[in-house]
Amino acid sequence: MKKISILFIGLLLIPSLFFTSCDRGDDPTDSPIISTPKFTLLKDYMVQSNLDIDQILTNTDGEKFVVGPPASSDLVDGFLSSYYIMDIRNNTDFLTAHVNGAKNVAFANILTDAANATKPILIICYTGQTACYATALLRMYGYPHTQALKWGMSGWNASTAGPWNNGIGNIAENSTNWSNSGAPANIIFTDPALTSVLTDGEAILKERVEAIVALGFQGVSASEVLNNPGNYFVNNFFSEADYLGFGHISNAYRINPLNLADDTYLGLNSATNAKVITYCYTGQTSAVMTACLRVLGYDAYSLKFGMNGLYNSNPSWTSNKWSATVPKDYPLFSN
Repeated sequence: MKKISILFIGLLLIPSLFFTSCDRGDDPTDSPIISTPKFTLLKDYMVQSNLDIDQILTNTDGEKFVVGPPASSDLVDGFLSSYYIMDIRNNTDFLTAHVNGAKNVAFANILTDAANATKPILIICYTGQTACYATALLRMYGYPHTQALKWGMSGWNASTAGPWNNGIGNIAENSTNWSNSGAPANIIFTDPALTSVLTDGEAILKERVEAIVALGFQGVSASEVLNNPGNYFVNNFFSEADYLGFGHISNAYRINPLNLADDTYLGLNSATNAKVITYCYTGQTSAVMTACLRVLGYDAYSLKFGMNGLYNSNPSWTSNKWSATVPKDYPLFSN
């Protein structure tokens, strides 16, 4: 009987010993696991993979995001045959007039169609702006040799130049919101907040590019920004000399260069409703910048037609200025 009592007491003590042994107290493994922010995963991958913003503008082979029409008509055939050409205009306009060898592709389908390309991709739109936006997204998605046709179909032939002819303006002339003063000091903001269930930088990048393609081109008119500059965080992507010499939207920042590796991107407002506007000379560089910023999580928009839409007749500048002399007279096809 005594043996049975001792055995019974022993059985009662076993659970208490077990639970005591499970008391981890100040075991360092009790510390909460801190996961790497999704933005950091994306940023690190893009920098390590030569996909920083400046490398989207000009890839590691020195190819810019945009390419002009050939210098003379005898070079047209060789120029076009070197590309897999996507024309992202609407089907009616494509059927009316397009370059030889082009395929009409909806903007929403550029990633799918790119998989069919066996040559570098050339994107064509009306003005070059949407094409530059698409080019940036394709470069980030794994097609680094993609380029946009500068000026779009407007620069190919005078008969298709309407969109650029109608896009220029001089609304900044005599505007109280146009200034030649120095740029305000940059502010340091936090990283944008990204959400994703993915934990790999490459996968997050593809997810982000796909999401931005689905939204389509994101631009805003020059008049909207010039008349209401306080509603936007405006970044002028000019050189300092041009910022001062040409003038600029009042209180526009000048964050240039703007990259991930050197943290210059932190000068942009990362709030979810900040409405970050980038503007350049033609709206084409700003389209690339805007695509990159949207992938990174910014509420970003490109100012359409850039300086050309704000102050085309400004006497201080001549390069990258649209005029009736820009369009070529190269062949158009219809079907």
